[in-house]
Amino acid sequence: MIRVALADDHAIVRTGYRRLLEVESDMEVVADFGDSDTACQWFASHEADVLVLDLSMPGRGGLETLSRVKARHPGLKVLIFSMHDSPVMVSQAFKAGADGYLTKSSEPDELIEAVREIIQGGRPLSPDVAAALSSMVDEAAHQALSPREFEIFRLLAAGRSVEEIANRLFLSVKTAANYQTAIRQKTGLASTLEMFRHATRHRLLDGSE
Repeated sequence: MIRVALADDHAIVRTGYRRLLEVESDMEVVADFGDSDTACQWFASHEADVLVLDLSMPGRGGLETLSRVKARHPGLKVLIFSMHDSPVMVSQAFKAGADGYLTKSSEPDELIEAVREIIQGGRPLSPDVAAALSSMVDEAAHQALSPREFEIFRLLAAGRSVEEIANRLFLSVKTAANYQTAIRQKTGLASTLEMFRHATRHRLLDGSE
């Protein structure tokens, strides 16, 4: 039996995923989460075989959740199931430890097959994600950022203050400010406005930042 955990900030979506997967005789949904902190807390004392994870999560964010649960459970397979199909988001997800990536435009059967494929060691990708990876341009300014820096970059670009970011990610204000400095140095983007324009141009923002 494949033990699946679901993480998405919309309850109706999680319910739909659960019903879809539990119809399958070889799958069991053992938990579902609406925010990053709840997911991380659950994985501190529980296990699953596959985590189906949305990147647009309240709290620490999807990339940070991915990094944290992978650090605690290296054998856990993480399948990203997200609205984001930009090359940068896909690249950052794999850099943070994702094992597969589907967009939410995928057919329901694709999610089911992806869970089976990922547990067998495969790397499932929806066609739009595969195309995004193949067309990625490495010289973009944000490519040099680590997953944590990238998550903070997105928050800065969305207009969040250093204090807000520190509170959201459970960092000290000094640490958050240091990240901001490093991000500016690595990207060459010196202001929030420049970050916003860059993030908008590369489709890196959504409504949850």
